[in-house]
Amino acid sequence: MLQLFLLIIHIAVIFVGPIFMIGIINRVKSLWSGRRGPRLNQSYFELLRLLRKTPVYSQVTSWIFPMAPTIVLATTITASLLAPIVAGYAPIKFPMDFVAFVYILGLGKLMMMLGALDTGSAFEGMGASREATYSGLAEPVFLLGLGTLAWASNATTFQDLVAPSNVPLLDLGLRITISLAFFAILMIEASRVPADDPTTHLELTMVHEVMILDHSGPELAMVQYASAMKLTMLAGIIASILNPIVSGDNVFLTIVSALLSILLMVVIAISIGMIESLIARLRFVTLPLYVLAAFVAVVLSLVIVTANREYF
Repeated sequence: MLQLFLLIIHIAVIFVGPIFMIGIINRVKSLWSGRRGPRLNQSYFELLRLLRKTPVYSQVTSWIFPMAPTIVLATTITASLLAPIVAGYAPIKFPMDFVAFVYILGLGKLMMMLGALDTGSAFEGMGASREATYSGLAEPVFLLGLGTLAWASNATTFQDLVAPSNVPLLDLGLRITISLAFFAILMIEASRVPADDPTTHLELTMVHEVMILDHSGPELAMVQYASAMKLTMLAGIIASILNPIVSGDNVFLTIVSALLSILLMVVIAISIGMIESLIARLRFVTLPLYVLAAFVAVVLSLVIVTANREYF
């Protein structure tokens, strides 16, 4: 029954959470600008509006273009089943599954870039080039962070490597530095400020948004929903890393741990909204320095693990 409860919560957070995560971010940004802002489930109605539309295709596109959004959404859903989001629980787990998690997300990103290139548009090709560059910088940092957690916890599954350790004091410093690094990666992968701006309409400053300029109707809905799901998934991973409650087989602790994870995800969404309200996006030439800061945080985590290896 406990596993069934966690599975239901996990599925609910993955499929319903993206609507409210985007809603919280937009509401926070509106409040900071002195406006009431949209309701928290506004993106749900926007997705419904897109689903009612008929997609339009360019004559130069092939089967790759309409297929790309479907693969992007499918890979994001598959990756979400490997990610420990609520109470450190993942529906699917196997040895070294966190490596498969990174590669599955990479497959979806590859298809998105191929779809952008398939349009024959110079702007979308430019966006695909930028996406490839920044992903090439961010993904090794993310994988190194997961490897550091695996070494610290002696775990081989994604679910176990984010579980709280038995040395809270040493564990705290490691998890804070890893969480800061992953938060920076989240801003890049989810196309949020300061790495990107999901609301911009100037092609010369776009990264992710320029790649989906030709998508419309249900396909655009799939891309936007997959992006929100990825944001929710990465926020859930950070929440699982920061969650100090070891639930085990205790039903009460499991419920408390799940609620705490959801609360931490809400805090992350509020933090994203505040950051996007207070600072502007970075220039393209300075974005590698942003990734470098995340890399330094991961290296610091690796130093913490190396210096205290006998305690982990």
